[in-house]
Amino acid sequence: MSIQVMRAVETWQHAGAYYVRIQAMAKQYHITLREEFDGHDTPDAKYIVLLDDDFPVATCRLYEYGDKTMMLGRVVVLPEYRGKGLGRQAVMEAEKWALALGCTKAVLESRDTAVGFYEKLGYAAYPDRIIHGGTFTCIYMEKSLY
Repeated sequence: MSIQVMRAVETWQHAGAYYVRIQAMAKQYHITLREEFDGHDTPDAKYIVLLDDDFPVATCRLYEYGDKTMMLGRVVVLPEYRGKGLGRQAVMEAEKWALALGCTKAVLESRDTAVGFYEKLGYAAYPDRIIHGGTFTCIYMEKSLY
């Protein structure tokens, strides 16, 4: 496995992120495309896409969220690639990009079952800030990037 990292900003690159999200989330959890793709999936959106021999296998979306803060989300790894550290790698690459763009903080809304994963990456959970979505219950988390 030879993983390459792509900072996806062009439409053809976004297609890799969309592919991973459709295969690993929409299909697996029966999420409609309208629910999976929201107002933050715009032509200006930024995605980290991890590639295995030019094939997209993991992704993370990032967008500005207030002053010097980047919202990370839609961290997804294809089922057959899980357990290989690719989710961690996608998040860390997104944090590097956020830093390069001048952000000092990253925030995210973690599925309740993934809070431990993000805590291992240095994120602090705010259990009093629960987001009840249509498919998942999420918890707000944040991390200083400097």
